Amino acid sequence: MSPHSLPTKFVLTACAATMAETVTFPLDLTKTRLQIQGEAVDRFYKTAKPYRGMVKTAIGIVKEEGVFKLWQGVTPAIYRHIAVLGGMSAGALGQFFASPTDLVKVQMQMEGRRRLEGKPPRIHGVYHAFVKILSEGGIRGLWAGWIPNVQRAALVSLGDLTTYDMVKHFLLRNTTLKDSSLCHGLSSICAGLVAATMGTPADVIKTRIMNQTRDKQGRGLLYTSTYDCLKQTIKREGLLSLYKGFLPIWARMAPWSMTFWLTFEQIRKLTGINSF
Repeated sequence: MSPHSLPTKFVLTACAATMAETVTFPLDLTKTRLQIQGEAVDRFYKTAKPYRGMVKTAIGIVKEEGVFKLWQGVTPAIYRHIAVLGGMSAGALGQFFASPTDLVKVQMQMEGRRRLEGKPPRIHGVYHAFVKILSEGGIRGLWAGWIPNVQRAALVSLGDLTTYDMVKHFLLRNTTLKDSSLCHGLSSICAGLVAATMGTPADVIKTRIMNQTRDKQGRGLLYTSTYDCLKQTIKREGLLSLYKGFLPIWARMAPWSMTFWLTFEQIRKLTGINSF
């Protein structure tokens, strides 16, 4: 297989994505918990004292649920990347097919919070989650929240890929920096910031839609659509609520981009693939 072939590039990208996902996943979990704060809750359950801020949220998870719970949901998160990478050439279509794994990831990430609120467990692992969602909402239920999920993927990809490419080439053309790890690192930091800024609003809406309780027909009890979730969130919590969890998203996106791009660039050099 030629090192310049498309399948080879997919494999290299998958390796880099898996490494980056594992390193930064605790920040994704923290982000998910933060995004649910302030949302309307079921009146039938007592509400636990809400977390406040990224650091206190992360510390609370470790103290109340255990350190390994910071990686709860990482398996479907990696599945998501594999599914997305498999459909890279199709862009948003790839994320559409990967959306069920994001749904399972979000629900797994919220299990610890549900127990603290006195709610019964919703799922007991990846397999059980898929079976439960299928039994309650059918095939359609697996794609709950797919619209903001695809929007988020498109915005994040647009921000990350274009910014990295533009900054990298700008640095190479206008500074004394060489095609080195320093250049790649600076480019990836900028890419992470832009990607987080562009993708956070859609990420907040996606998380809330995927986490909401559903009836026996699979219909959401809090939000009827993406637009309804957007409208309710802004009305109750203000426009800035669309950037809830931005700090951990950016704090995760920056090292994620750095880990991904540095890994990708090193593997690219080892396999002789030209820089893009």
